[in-house]
Amino acid sequence: MQLISCILSNVSLDVVFKGLADANRRKLLDRLHSNGGQTLSELCDGMGMARQSVSKHLALLEKANLVVSVKQGREKLHYLNPVPIAEMYDRWIGKYEQSRLTALVRLREDVEGLDD
Repeated sequence: MQLISCILSNVSLDVVFKGLADANRRKLLDRLHSNGGQTLSELCDGMGMARQSVSKHLALLEKANLVVSVKQGREKLHYLNPVPIAEMYDRWIGKYEQSRLTALVRLREDVEGLDD
């Protein structure tokens, strides 16, 4: 896997959100999370759509840097790249969660009388 290109990609979060917006693409990501290194044929199994449709979804996921593919002989293996999702978490979830966690810690301190 091309680790450096996974980490140093300058993909817009808009493209990442677009990649995650479709239920079929999220299903592909879930399948790659549970079993990385799948071929297109393996990913097509159980998707209930044509091979060309799965290919289009994978192309969009690769554009969003959510999926990285590696050629191994005549096969092209697909892997989940969690870096864009982590960036999304840091940007859109983590900063909002921090204030809630701080409030819970303060509440616990007040209830337990740890302020004294």
